[in-house]
Amino acid sequence: MKKGAYTLLITPFKEDGSLDEEGLRKLTRRQIKANIHGLAPLGVTGENTLLTREEIKTVLKLVVEEVNGRFPIIPDTCAMSLNEAIEKAKLYADYGATYCAAYVPFFVLPKQDGIMKFYEELADKSEIPIIMHNGAGRTGVNMTPVTAALLAKHPNIIGIKDGNKLLDHLAKVICLTKDEDFLVFTGKDTTAFPLVSAGGGGTFTVAGNVVPEVMKNIVDWTLLDKKEEAEKLHRDYFSLFEAVRFETNPMGTKAALGMMGLISETLRLPLTPLSKEKKEILKEIMKERGLI
Repeated sequence: MKKGAYTLLITPFKEDGSLDEEGLRKLTRRQIKANIHGLAPLGVTGENTLLTREEIKTVLKLVVEEVNGRFPIIPDTCAMSLNEAIEKAKLYADYGATYCAAYVPFFVLPKQDGIMKFYEELADKSEIPIIMHNGAGRTGVNMTPVTAALLAKHPNIIGIKDGNKLLDHLAKVICLTKDEDFLVFTGKDTTAFPLVSAGGGGTFTVAGNVVPEVMKNIVDWTLLDKKEEAEKLHRDYFSLFEAVRFETNPMGTKAALGMMGLISETLRLPLTPLSKEKKEILKEIMKERGLI
């Protein structure tokens, strides 16, 4: 897998709550035009757990068709059980995904040895390489850097998307896996620049839905040792990075894309629209950056 910025693509819905297939194609084409490094549909940002199995197939099929081999596609299992994760990894491989991201199992609160066995069995059975996804805020359990480093030795586990905001945690994962064929990505836009500066692989980005060129350039310029330019982008867009995660992701992202006239802001229950107060703040930030 290459270093880069991989957009955590939202799933657009029509106002009646049905899947907006044309909107999805439009958003995917926008990412292609921006020359993003890759797309990660069907994650939490893509409301994976609120979709039917048929809708999951439709989303992946449309994204694969539009991308047509230009760059990697990395859907997420968002699965609580090993069996479901294995089933989704197979489905993703069958529908043309390049890699499979896999969340640490949520709700059940596994110990570190359970996390180890989960990923080892998933990686053994998956036809496509696995990228681990650590997000304690969603799962209730944090994969430690030591666990990540041990799993990095598995030949079919090629990286981690880590949503931990603590830079010492991320730096330790990078340090412990430096001798492996393994990349460490951040799942937070606010840590993209510092992570890549410290030797990380890039970012799985929510803000990439709104400003894909910005996220691509932050990673590219940092890797090309144009750090002053990359840091300026990081500072200029930091408030937007925070705003697209207002309340619960993807509320802010859908609000932003709605302001840009790209999609309906519709979410599926139990998710509800961004509050009026937060939406006004987001709107001002969008105006300041010339996005609306």
